[in-house]
Amino acid sequence: MIVDYIISALGLGALYALLTIGVALLFGVLGLMNFAYGEIILAAAFALYFFRDAPWLFAVVMAVVFAVAVALLSERLAFHPLRGADPVTLMIASFAVSLALQSVARMTVLPRTQGVPPQDFLAQRVDILGARVSVRDLVTLVLCGLVLAAVAYLMGRTSLGVQLRAAAEDFQMAESLGVKGNRVIASAFVIAGVLAAVGAVVLVARQGAVSAEMGLQPMLIGVIGAVLGGMSSLRGAALGGFILGVGTATLEALLPSDLIAFRDAFLFTALIGVLVVRPQGLLSGSKVRVS
Repeated sequence: MIVDYIISALGLGALYALLTIGVALLFGVLGLMNFAYGEIILAAAFALYFFRDAPWLFAVVMAVVFAVAVALLSERLAFHPLRGADPVTLMIASFAVSLALQSVARMTVLPRTQGVPPQDFLAQRVDILGARVSVRDLVTLVLCGLVLAAVAYLMGRTSLGVQLRAAAEDFQMAESLGVKGNRVIASAFVIAGVLAAVGAVVLVARQGAVSAEMGLQPMLIGVIGAVLGGMSSLRGAALGGFILGVGTATLEALLPSDLIAFRDAFLFTALIGVLVVRPQGLLSGSKVRVS
């Protein structure tokens, strides 16, 4: 029971950390609170539904392709023309993109919730230290953990990562020092698309269904986790998302069945308490300057 809980909590924490990094990365580079992030997740989830009869790894690759394509298209068509606009304008634009993509999905390919048959191997359980652990939880932990490690390596050890961090600190200064703004922004959207695709793979495996509204909850999770950890710090955002995921799993494990419906109320009450003490987030970074 304890082993099962630990793996489930760490996996959910890693998933939420991925979602928050996708939100915080675009906020750091562009000053953009991207409320269309959920629809990037939706695009990846639709790919998993469309290729549900194909080999699982192929469907996962196509989910990444769909998510990155939608992320880049939204940047080019909606956010690129507004480059340099104030944050409120960008936020309203992201709302418009979100609603437009939801409407397109609802009127075309996803008029209703569609089931995605679970992969047989994900439904199995294995013995670990005497506990029967779900393969789905193990895959969630390993997959999200590997992606988090890859993002940490990218941001800390590569030239692109240095440019992304420089742009997050001061975009105009970074450009004046030779950082190519268009390349950095496009890279940020690509990374956000990849993170959204990984999140969609896990969410579809857990829910077994795809709907036009399925991106709303993970988008809110990403925003809340990023605010908790610190919007201007990727490490803080990851920490905030991780704490949010572990807290969710802990409440699910500890609350009696008649109180489980109030899980989110308990969780968000605790988050409000943290933000009263640390309104800037747990790990606040430098103030982001919008290009």
